[in-house]
Amino acid sequence: MPKEYSRSQRVVEQIRRELAELIRLEVKDPRVGFITLTDVEITPDYAHAKVFFTSMTGAADVPEILQGLRRASGFLRRELGRRIRIHTIPELHFHYDRSVEEGSRLSKLIDEVVREDEARHLDEAADNGAADDDGSGKS
Repeated sequence: MPKEYSRSQRVVEQIRRELAELIRLEVKDPRVGFITLTDVEITPDYAHAKVFFTSMTGAADVPEILQGLRRASGFLRRELGRRIRIHTIPELHFHYDRSVEEGSRLSKLIDEVVREDEARHLDEAADNGAADDDGSGKS
């Protein structure tokens, strides 16, 4: 079983690398220009591959990018067949990967909460300092 897993992972990684290179160098469709492949998942029989991508232009252009990728999928599959020696070249299914976008959004939220927390602690420290200086002689 571990041997099958490592072969499958090697195939997935090779598909991801080859597709990234093909998209970057060979696909002429301008809609597909600024994407990054984040992951590839393949079925055990290698018949289908989910290809996850993110866009440097944001989520607004995703429908056009998907249209361009679907239009180029036949070309990409044929070129994969020339570059990768496996019995079945998978049918490619492209999916937008929101994880980078979500990670960025969560990071901003965390930064905002940390800033609010630091500001609250500074205010509390200032209030405590003012209470200590009220002239009562108590500390």
